[in-house]
Amino acid sequence: MRLMLAPMEGVIDHTMRELLSSLGGVDRCVTEFVRVSERLLPPRVFYRLCPELHTEGRTASGVPVYLQLLGGQPQVLAENAARAAELGAPGVDLNFGCPAKTVNRSDGGSIILRQPERVHALVAAVRGAVPEGVPVTVKIRLGYEEHSRFLETVAGIEAAGATELTIHARTKKHGYRPPAYWEQIARAREVVSLPIIANGEIWSPADALRCQRVTGCSDLMLGRGALCRPDLARLVRAAVDEKQLEPLCWDAIPPLLLQFFELNLAHYDAGHAGNPLKQWLVYLRSYYPQAAALFESVKRLRKPEDIAVVLQQAVEHSAARRQAA
Repeated sequence: MRLMLAPMEGVIDHTMRELLSSLGGVDRCVTEFVRVSERLLPPRVFYRLCPELHTEGRTASGVPVYLQLLGGQPQVLAENAARAAELGAPGVDLNFGCPAKTVNRSDGGSIILRQPERVHALVAAVRGAVPEGVPVTVKIRLGYEEHSRFLETVAGIEAAGATELTIHARTKKHGYRPPAYWEQIARAREVVSLPIIANGEIWSPADALRCQRVTGCSDLMLGRGALCRPDLARLVRAAVDEKQLEPLCWDAIPPLLLQFFELNLAHYDAGHAGNPLKQWLVYLRSYYPQAAALFESVKRLRKPEDIAVVLQQAVEHSAARRQAA
């Protein structure tokens, strides 16, 4: 079994990848998408979204990071994929799953699933441009408004030479509303031998085991669930191996929040470094009720030093509780 950390635009950037991969259990990360439209992009664009290129395409804990591209023109997509490989990306991922209206209106993401032949042409162009030893992976949904051409799309991706395929088990129209239609992934596995990674609605180890059972996939991709439960990858791995592992309690979370805030301070403008922290607290509060109170304490704060004081106090209170326990 392998566990992948999903690409989530504006949420799982390199700072979040560094933090979550450091907790263990993650076998691969994928960047936020690099938008490709009409030209070959300069190296700085790739380095900005994937600073791990400076460290052989790996996070600080050694987890490989594939660079994701999004676009609808075969030649320019292929040229940028070749550049990503030249810069040291350990793999190139193609995004045909993004449901955002702004992306779809500009001929990117899930709207291309309306035309399986275009998906095939784009994957084939990238595969032909990237060195044989560099994996070309693809991420899709079941379709755009419906899934009548889903299996045709999957077969075309395999025929185009993709290395692996990740399937988010919903259409664009479904958005992120539950349920995820895992049984459709099982159908895909019946028509191709291409390795498939299942994605969607995996919030707990029990969900992961059920997803594996329904889809027949051993490999999974974790997204929002890993933000709500930072140790989800480790817990899933333990469950699959039938081992007992104690989940992170709330008192283990404030030190991670402080670490994450410091990572953002080191890489982003000080005036905006608190925004990713606040966003993460919104996710965390769905699993840790205590995160709601901490979010209220920081949500109106702008100065980094004020946010740091609140986080440091939370760390100290957590340490005192653990010592007293």
